[in-house]
Amino acid sequence: MITMRALKKTLALTGSIFILLLWQQAFSQSRKEYLLQDDWKFTKGDPANAAQPGFNAKGWESLSIPHDWAIKGPFDGNNDVQYVQVIENLEKTQHKKLGRTGGLPFIGTAWYRKQLSASYFKAGQRAVLLFDGAMSYPKVFINGKEAGHWAYGYSSFSVDITSFLKPGQENTLAVRLENLPEASRWYPGAGLYRNVHLIVTDDVHIPVWGTYVTTPVINENFAKVKIKTKVESHTIATLGLKLVTEIKDATGKIVSTTSSNLAETDNSEFEQQLIVKTPALWSPETPVLYKAVSKLYAGEELKDQYETTFGFRTIKFEPVKGFSLNGKYRKFKGVCNHHDLGPLGAAMNVSALRRQLTILKDMGCDAIRTSHNMPAPELVKLCDEMGFMVMIESFDEWKTPKVKNGYHVLFDEWAEKDIVNMVHRDRNNPSVIMWSIGNEVRDQDAVNGNKLITFLQDICHREDPTRQVTMGMNHYDNVMNNNFASAVDIPGFNYKPNLYESANTRLPQGFLLGTETVSTVSSRGVYKFPVEFAAMKLYPDNQSSSYDFEFCEWSQVPDDEFAKQDSLEFVTGEFVWTGFDYLGEPTPYDEIWPSHSSYFGILDLAGLPKDRYYLYRSKWNTEKPTLHILPHWTFPGREGQVTPVFAYTSYPSAELFINGKSMGRLSKNNSSNTNKYRLMWKDVKYEPGTIKVVAYDKDGKAAAGETVHTAGKADHIVLEADRKTLDANGQDLSYITAKIVDKDGNLCPDAENELTFKVSGAGSFKVVANGDATSLEMFHFNHMKAFHGMLVVTVQSSHNPGDMVLSVTGKQLKKNILIIKTK
Repeated sequence: MITMRALKKTLALTGSIFILLLWQQAFSQSRKEYLLQDDWKFTKGDPANAAQPGFNAKGWESLSIPHDWAIKGPFDGNNDVQYVQVIENLEKTQHKKLGRTGGLPFIGTAWYRKQLSASYFKAGQRAVLLFDGAMSYPKVFINGKEAGHWAYGYSSFSVDITSFLKPGQENTLAVRLENLPEASRWYPGAGLYRNVHLIVTDDVHIPVWGTYVTTPVINENFAKVKIKTKVESHTIATLGLKLVTEIKDATGKIVSTTSSNLAETDNSEFEQQLIVKTPALWSPETPVLYKAVSKLYAGEELKDQYETTFGFRTIKFEPVKGFSLNGKYRKFKGVCNHHDLGPLGAAMNVSALRRQLTILKDMGCDAIRTSHNMPAPELVKLCDEMGFMVMIESFDEWKTPKVKNGYHVLFDEWAEKDIVNMVHRDRNNPSVIMWSIGNEVRDQDAVNGNKLITFLQDICHREDPTRQVTMGMNHYDNVMNNNFASAVDIPGFNYKPNLYESANTRLPQGFLLGTETVSTVSSRGVYKFPVEFAAMKLYPDNQSSSYDFEFCEWSQVPDDEFAKQDSLEFVTGEFVWTGFDYLGEPTPYDEIWPSHSSYFGILDLAGLPKDRYYLYRSKWNTEKPTLHILPHWTFPGREGQVTPVFAYTSYPSAELFINGKSMGRLSKNNSSNTNKYRLMWKDVKYEPGTIKVVAYDKDGKAAAGETVHTAGKADHIVLEADRKTLDANGQDLSYITAKIVDKDGNLCPDAENELTFKVSGAGSFKVVANGDATSLEMFHFNHMKAFHGMLVVTVQSSHNPGDMVLSVTGKQLKKNILIIKTK
């Protein structure tokens, strides 16, 4: 028997279920986004009819994207040999460049195919493919017909594929890519190296990058938020649509909301204004994010829901005073980075990007320049979350060529399209502080080059009036005399610290930026004697000294830039070339094979810090102390010879002891730029044993110490993982540093033992790198020689939770095992 209370409860529950079903039905009609990572087919070459649905691709390789099809090599000095005059390097004639683009076989055509499930979309819906980047000249086919194309491999672009689809059926997606020779001056990568998204919406929807959020007023009490939201429909008039927008704080709490109908005067864009009380400000120290949730209705039916992450911060560049963020003056402590991820090549991976940023954060770095191209959107998102200011850069060429098939062949047709996509994609991200429209373009030498600046800069201003524009200039006399430098919002100079004062007296802006600085070269663990300043120094082993005194003809040591940054208020900061070594541009060995990766990095290609890392850390990281000794102290055969000892430290003074005997106490001083930032015992003679440095604080009290011992015979392997727990998503990575040490645990700095890696359980071996710019060993093989006692092996999670076991072995070494958990 049913009681009245039970009946009421049943009716209430039935009503709730009915309402829930209505909500689910409404929500199910709004957007869905699919990340198309798995179940791709791939082949090199250009087979006929490869785009057709009936094409037999059974012999093609099965893989997941992001994917760089050239990173598996092999390395060869004949790959993309270039005969060029590198004006930027002060060369007077053409030279044969070996390894300039990494020595990898990225030239040629390749195809990707994927079947799109019938369940992805139905009749009446819109479907758009969003490519975060595709290297290069992508042509997109649906069911054998070309749906769209792009040209620049670094640019994000979207293709509406609705009219090419067969609803209720499986559809064939095919992408053709082609890399041309002499199209780059670093390793560009190859293939679908960034993510591909399938976005399915109602016919009435908010398009890709359809919102634009600005914060015109910010103070401690409130902030005004202005949001422009585009709407599209291919079948009905959009008049009468309603947009409900909520702003949520970092905890998910709704802090502001508004609702408006589409005005008759503009039936394609909403403009809304909201107030957020006591806004939390975004900065590198407090990277607080908010989210705008836009809900588009036709009557009571939810047509689309779109989310936009943004933040509150004020940015200002002022004459004399320089740059301020949220009203506080500061200088950019930035690095330039190319887009490759070392042994992963150009294939984007969030774990790899996060690892790089984590290492840079500990160094005290607070800014990234995306040299010299648009980055993966995941990098910008991580900079939002982790607290890095970003200069997003577009081009390395304009209309005047550096290489035969560079961007100059695209400029007239594509430059505006590429700039618009760059700005629209990233203009809501609070980490993005400025746009860069070029790097060392040869048009800076032209009489009318400033007209090209105006053309590109005006596009940025039109699409985003809230940010200023910069570019990296290196031909000082030309840009100062032809009004080139005066035409850009933020004059950016590459390698010109000695000319900062002169530039400031001649330019109208009243401030400037070190867009690219230093270019010191070094090899991790390598020390050359005698220790002396040297430009373009070459050695028989194709390495550079890690005493950090070697540089290029056009560049400096870090201390020279430090001195100008410290003394000149109008200089707004620097972006060091580079944070990490990268594939290609092996200056000063770009004509001497087998060098095929750079020496500029503060960290090597494996992501291991060079000594220079600690020099920057001692200057930039003001939260944690730094004390680092170089060199190592294992030099058999150098007994009695001068072997200088340096200390990179945040403390003002330190004392060196060799085998317990004091070599003297030194203090930083102004006698030279290097003495201002380093402590250097230059006359020390090598004797095996122990070196120790004791650092003293400003009050003269001993505050820290570091000891280095002469290493004995290589005995065993030490494994150190950056992360011991991974997500079981098939993409997460752990980087394990393998060190060859003696029986007492001292690093054996000359050990070159070949190590072999085996992974079992819930994961797999991914790649390995040792940071040696001359090594021709392939990253994807499960063995490699150590470089100066170290290398880094990378393992990847599977889709199954559990334990992943890494075993590392080497001849005449005790093996080691490390367990990584996935969940």
